[in-house]
Amino acid sequence: MRKIVLIEDDADLYSLIQYNLEKEGFTLAGSQTGKGALELCRRERPDLIILDIMLPDSDGLDICKGIRAHPELASTPVIFLTARASETGANDYIVKPFFIRELIARIKIHFRGQPPVTKVLKAGDLELDRGRCQVHLAGQEITLTATEFRLLEFLMSRPGVVFSREQLLDAVWGHDRAVTDRTVDVYVLRLRQKIETADGPSFIRSVRGFGYSFNADVPQEQLQ
Repeated sequence: MRKIVLIEDDADLYSLIQYNLEKEGFTLAGSQTGKGALELCRRERPDLIILDIMLPDSDGLDICKGIRAHPELASTPVIFLTARASETGANDYIVKPFFIRELIARIKIHFRGQPPVTKVLKAGDLELDRGRCQVHLAGQEITLTATEFRLLEFLMSRPGVVFSREQLLDAVWGHDRAVTDRTVDVYVLRLRQKIETADGPSFIRSVRGFGYSFNADVPQEQLQ
């Protein structure tokens, strides 16, 4: 199921788009203000972003620039909703007023040919379900905070890749943060305490002088 983030300040239009997107089978997350929009996108990791240009508290173009500058969002398709005839920075734009069926058609065009989204990541006995935001170890659910989940998801989806603490802070906590490199160490320790056992594999590797990676030696599997 594709996830879409909608940023639109008009309450009636927001509700109309939300109803029709969910009717089409999409998962929707969104906001009616520009404040916190980039953080919302970073947190939700959507498959597509619908962004109103003329927001009362923000400039949609600035939000789009922030999306393009973020390593985890840079390639996410953006459709502008605009009253102007052309815009730059987005993959597509649609001029207000518009028919909802036209917006749905544009969205489907962007998804056409894209590979199905991997919903479940597995490594040994560890299973992470992106759709349900759940983690299980040997069949037992593990309780994680939202940040712990995002950190595990980020590492687990890129086995063997070594990330510095700074890279992890940008990807998981975002650019607008009041945390330090030490925060990453604390969260990695907490994750290890929750997902690793004495007789089980070491899922998260420490790479001295560099950072952390997910252990690529553990058998990996990705499920739709």
